[in-house]
Amino acid sequence: MEPPHPAQDVTEHVGYRLKRAASALRGAMDRALREHGLTVPQYSCLELLDERPGLSNAELARGTFVTRQSMNVVLHGLQEAGLISRPATTDHGRALPAHLTEDGRGRLHAARSAVYAIERQMIDAVPPRRLAALLADLDRMAEALGD
Repeated sequence: MEPPHPAQDVTEHVGYRLKRAASALRGAMDRALREHGLTVPQYSCLELLDERPGLSNAELARGTFVTRQSMNVVLHGLQEAGLISRPATTDHGRALPAHLTEDGRGRLHAARSAVYAIERQMIDAVPPRRLAALLADLDRMAEALGD
């Protein structure tokens, strides 16, 4: 079978390069967020709730790229830490909407600076004139795979 593009070895394939970049990003975020007592999924959940308060477990799972079961664990940890609040029951349906607490907003604000510094470091490695095209290409790749 022919490779999708000319490559000397696996390290020259697009998927490999994407995984390498994603792994480097995850490692940097893990290290930075550890100082704030957060994991990457917890931080992502706080970011989504800051933008869209009241999201359900299923919506947060989709937005943070984890399973609903994993999001249950994330939400439980955030709730125990006092960073989010959720009602014990709901009047309609089974979804329990989550909201940031004041402590959650404070933790998010502190952690956000560290995460933005990492993204800035990544972006600085790309010539400014190519950034918009890179973002568009990444979106097209995800869409080509049905996401």
